Amino acid sequence: MSATLEKKLGLGTAIALSVGTTVGAGIFTSISEVAGASGSAIITILAFLIGGIIMIPQNIVMAELATAYSNESGGHYVYIKNAGWRKLAFLCGWATFWGNDTSAIAIVALSAVQYFGWLVPLSPLAIRIIAIVVILAFMYLHVTSVEGAGKFQTIATIIKMVPFLLIIGIGIFYIRGDYISAPVIAGAPVGILALLAGISATSWSYDGMGACCYMTAEIKDPKKTMPRALIFSVIVIICLYTILSTVITGILPLGDLSASTAPLADAASRLPLLGNISGIFVAISAIIVITAACSGTIMFQPRLEYQMAKDGVFFNFFGKVHEKYKTPYISIVLQCVIASVFVFLSNIRELLGYFTLVLLLKNTLTFVTIFAHHRKPDYNPLWRAPWWVFMAVVSILSSLILVVSTFLWAPIAGLICGLLVVATGMPAYYVWTKKQKKATDV
Repeated sequence: MSATLEKKLGLGTAIALSVGTTVGAGIFTSISEVAGASGSAIITILAFLIGGIIMIPQNIVMAELATAYSNESGGHYVYIKNAGWRKLAFLCGWATFWGNDTSAIAIVALSAVQYFGWLVPLSPLAIRIIAIVVILAFMYLHVTSVEGAGKFQTIATIIKMVPFLLIIGIGIFYIRGDYISAPVIAGAPVGILALLAGISATSWSYDGMGACCYMTAEIKDPKKTMPRALIFSVIVIICLYTILSTVITGILPLGDLSASTAPLADAASRLPLLGNISGIFVAISAIIVITAACSGTIMFQPRLEYQMAKDGVFFNFFGKVHEKYKTPYISIVLQCVIASVFVFLSNIRELLGYFTLVLLLKNTLTFVTIFAHHRKPDYNPLWRAPWWVFMAVVSILSSLILVVSTFLWAPIAGLICGLLVVATGMPAYYVWTKKQKKATDV
């Protein structure tokens, strides 16, 4: 009998995965983007608050779906597949593997080491070699111990909150009311249009809270753990982002903030105790935050390909579980090896950008599936979302904000990627399903 994944992870790890994946490198620049879109400090703060609140329904819907399929890992792929949309589920998984998972590991590892290179001068080759070492170190950790990896992720997530809490804890005493009450920047949208623009800009900062859903088969007591983890995570992140945006807009004039490429560094430079070392402070903070995100990425992403392989629609060896460690070791190892190759390729960010629209569509599709699930006579989640129809509609609409804004930003790239995914994915799907049919007939 082949080894299978075991339920070894508790509430703390599930929260750490969701929070640790969401609070990543993006928050170091997103505040200036939201400020530019909002046009005023008050609207910027409200955008983070409301942008987080509308994410609550998404997490509630995800919690119900996770408890409905608590013995399967793979997140969105599992929910779309079990809605009866197997081809769409496969295409989402296919696009995720080739366009997101491996390249994301490479990008996150490179980003962390590049900040380290700001502290200690490194050649481009040295940066790439160290990035590979980081990837391989986390590969070893996540292959050899689910519990150890979970504990590391929890500790790392707690530590990564420290820099933000320092800025908040010191900065709150230096907030200037005239900065927060300043009039709208000339030429910026006003009223509801400004608020909608700001909320749309926050969507990127809140993306990633479904990470723990990719490991549901390894989560203990999913009936209680998944709703608590997903709801608690979004509340923590809402509080963090709203307070952080209040402090930063109260320290920096909005014109300076919206033009800044390093808003946290600029804010830290205005604070006693941090001012003289603001660059070093932010570099160290980024290393901590992004390294934790790298660990989380390597931890949860391979579970999707593992589940696809178990379903017979991906390379069989991705579905193997280590006899001793009870981890999908081949899926983890291969993703990290491919990511290490990507470290030496240029323009990975541009490549990832081509797949962004397709990958965001899977989120919207996931929320749509709950209507299909509720029509199934055997659908029996361990935990049910309150007012599920309302929650689903809000989830779909809020997810579409990001899809539409991404399409408007890069329509040609999104269409090219969509065609590429279908053109390569459908032949692969029919090959694997044909093999399944032959195996069944024998």
